[in-house]
Amino acid sequence: MTREIIIAPSILAADFARLGEEVAAIDAAGADWIHCDVMDGHFVPNISFGADVIKAIRPVTKKVFDVHLMIAPVDPYLEAFAKAGADVITVHAEAGPHLDRSLQAIRALGKKAGVSLCPATPESAIEYVLDRLDLVLVMTVNPGFGGQSFLESQLEKIARIRSMIGERPIRLEVDGGVTGDNAAPVAAAGADTLVAGSAVFRGKSSADYAANIAAIRVAAEAGRVPKLQDNSSRPMRAGEGVRIR
Repeated sequence: MTREIIIAPSILAADFARLGEEVAAIDAAGADWIHCDVMDGHFVPNISFGADVIKAIRPVTKKVFDVHLMIAPVDPYLEAFAKAGADVITVHAEAGPHLDRSLQAIRALGKKAGVSLCPATPESAIEYVLDRLDLVLVMTVNPGFGGQSFLESQLEKIARIRSMIGERPIRLEVDGGVTGDNAAPVAAAGADTLVAGSAVFRGKSSADYAANIAAIRVAAEAGRVPKLQDNSSRPMRAGEGVRIR
């Protein structure tokens, strides 16, 4: 199954002094999702923002809020991010002892559930929770900072996870160092959802962002063989609940 490419700009690379304007700009520029990287200074060596910031920018756009929680412990905060406006909540396999329980909690909140894997974490970590997932996020940098270089070692992992997913309706997302220069091999390996921060927020206008998003999308589409139509894989819209499988 070949699913529609989704581009999810990471607001970690935005100008925080005018964050609402930046979100509106990438919305107008053709972003499919808005990726929100939440860091706690504990699980990863940086602090970004929390649920209150997500709540503040939620009215700016109707696009899906793809919230990536790089925090530990994570379970006590799931409800706050759900209430703040997250549509997809992704937790790290490495961030807690009971991944299956965390995913159940996300689903119980009416949200899409994702799992992220750090570069050194094997894909076997998600083998027994695949049927609870709507998204798998492969980190192609070590989490904690934007602007890092893409780790090509992760391409093989992406391909193996694509094989594991099979026909399940699970999106395969990649985050870290994604640019127009490497989007083709990322998509060729099987990714259908690309997070990009610095590569999108180059320039100062929505037109600049639109050109950057288009370049990544064109490169990703060029890397995909074969190209098949799948009407069931349109980009999810904000507020859509979880379908029970």
